[in-house]
Amino acid sequence: MELLERRRALIEERLTDVVDGLEPETLNEEVRHVTLSGGKRVRPMITLLACETVGGTAEEAVEFGVGIELVHNASLVIDDIIDRSELRRGTASAWAEFGHGPAIITSDGLLGEAFALFSTDPRATQVVAEAMVELGIGEATELSAKPGNEEEYMTLARRKTGALFRAAAELGAIAADSDPFTVEALGEYAERVGVAFQIRDDVLDAVADPDELGKPTGHDAALERPSVVQVTDLTPEEANARARTEADRAIDALERVDVVDPEAKEYLLELAEFVVERER
Repeated sequence: MELLERRRALIEERLTDVVDGLEPETLNEEVRHVTLSGGKRVRPMITLLACETVGGTAEEAVEFGVGIELVHNASLVIDDIIDRSELRRGTASAWAEFGHGPAIITSDGLLGEAFALFSTDPRATQVVAEAMVELGIGEATELSAKPGNEEEYMTLARRKTGALFRAAAELGAIAADSDPFTVEALGEYAERVGVAFQIRDDVLDAVADPDELGKPTGHDAALERPSVVQVTDLTPEEANARARTEADRAIDALERVDVVDPEAKEYLLELAEFVVERER
């Protein structure tokens, strides 16, 4: 766990450095509110651990890891506006704190800083750009052409959540200068972890206590959002079983990778378990 905390500290330190360098002061304050008010840092941890698993170092991957966290936070700002959610990570969401206009500008600022970090490697820029296209299609589908069955839901989950998870792992592989086979295998691992994460997120929204979760629950039902509980006949228990299947397939994909650092790989395996069992 000590090594895991060292990686987390590396991410937090670099993330703080990026935020500290932002101007003007108003944008700095808004971005700080969004990025430094908590968060599991799952995506940047995947980037660092994927890099180390195949022979790179956490330091080589941290720029890309921070970049993907900024992209993720930018998407959350917009999600909260769409959902009219006033709470994020136990504190006021960006639009609730600053207003809609400043929140949108904050999202743009986050994306700008992210792509500055990716610009050192064209492969990184391409991976994230492709993920953002998928994310955009997923968000548009959620608002308009809502899925009506389990298959369509799974496609949405891959786009809405899996795409950024995939990008996070592929960025780590790229930072380690891996071959395309390794990049793809790590990408599949993370995409499936992301889908499992989304399924569990939907279940928690339906059944969790909002105080324990740190954000309002029941949003999916109130807004008629296409959660796994809303668009399929699965019970929460059956949905959790689907999440477990995705996690198991993620582990299978990880087994195709030539491992240099077994400890880093073990943390990736633990992550596949965590996303299924988490309570918040």
